[in-house]
Amino acid sequence: MTLQVTVFVGLLALGAVGALVLFTAHTARRVGAALPPLGRFIEVGGARVHYLERGTGPTLLLIHGLGASMRVFTHSLLERLAGEFHVVLMERPGSGESTRAPRASARVRSQAETVSAFIDALGLERPLLVGHSLGGAVALAVALEHPEQVSGLALIAPLANVQETVPPVFKRLIITSRALRKVVAWTVATPASILRSVPVLDTLFGPDAVPADYATAGGGLLGLRPKSFCAASEDLVALEGELPALVERYGALRVPVGILYGTGDRVLDHRLHGVEVATMIEGAELELVEGGHMLPLTAPDAVASFVRKVAEKSFSAGVVGQAAGRAS
Repeated sequence: MTLQVTVFVGLLALGAVGALVLFTAHTARRVGAALPPLGRFIEVGGARVHYLERGTGPTLLLIHGLGASMRVFTHSLLERLAGEFHVVLMERPGSGESTRAPRASARVRSQAETVSAFIDALGLERPLLVGHSLGGAVALAVALEHPEQVSGLALIAPLANVQETVPPVFKRLIITSRALRKVVAWTVATPASILRSVPVLDTLFGPDAVPADYATAGGGLLGLRPKSFCAASEDLVALEGELPALVERYGALRVPVGILYGTGDRVLDHRLHGVEVATMIEGAELELVEGGHMLPLTAPDAVASFVRKVAEKSFSAGVVGQAAGRAS
């Protein structure tokens, strides 16, 4: 290859990268303008946490899953619960409009500490934690590490057990290098997400239909931003080795626990993360329904009914859970 050809190819590559960066930046600006923050912000442990409060009554604290935002709950579920409860939605550090402190850990236990500090900062009195998907793992960690802060757990399609492989839909997020993660986020991640949206959403929602307004009301478009890609990648990479330590301690849980799973879930196996986990937790109640992984969006009535049942048991029990063998 001659020098001229080499230079020409290099310029083409540089131009392509520049075009990808410009496209990503333009997309991120448009998404930010279309979906501004819904709530308020509070500084917690170096993180700037975005949260929303509605209603009065016993407190529910809702925690979303991987790559999602509070809009998973505001789409349909919030209005069904705010008439009976004080509903607080928080976006985990790095997700949605929340930020993660520089170099802060994304491990489940670290995120649980942020949730605990958030509960204290807002003066929430022993809320029922409602965790979806990865939010379920975080909720379980809070209950194990800080049982005195929690009245109960309502877990919706939770990541709750050890599994050998990462769900295929999330494998592209496995980038361990912080520098490479940023490069991918600002170049190919956004256009790739757009091109792969149909099969990805089919996996996330199937066998249920994707809500027509998921992109906006459900917050789907937020996933096109580089910061969202980086946060989801950090969360996923940080999961390695986290679940075994949690699972070993499930027998110590002393708060009411409910688990809701869709039998058609294409992301997490309801038998592994639902049926099996329910046998590990004393008194845990398992409810199986037809449907996929995104139940807060596709089955809000069923989810609201489930949360009410767990709330009735949790708030009427009036117990302070004790987790034996709590880690120091």
